[in-house]
Amino acid sequence: MKITFKLFATLTDYLPPDARRSNQLELDIAPDTPIAKVYEPFGLPDKMVHLVLVNGRYIAPEVRASTTLAEGDVLAIWPPIAGG
Repeated sequence: MKITFKLFATLTDYLPPDARRSNQLELDIAPDTPIAKVYEPFGLPDKMVHLVLVNGRYIAPEVRASTTLAEGDVLAIWPPIAGG
């Protein structure tokens, strides 16, 4: 099944070079793939996976290893944001 995978801010560096400008790419994954397994191959450090949304809905860290996606879902991930 196909999903859209988006990385924001400094995490875009973990995308393939041709996807960095748009900060997203389409992935073909198995229907039972947990969210954590979707981003694992990209090598994102755990401490950098801060805000995870599926179709705009927050996914808490404790359920990312068990929550699966559906056809057409959009998985978006942001790093921790510092401000001042």
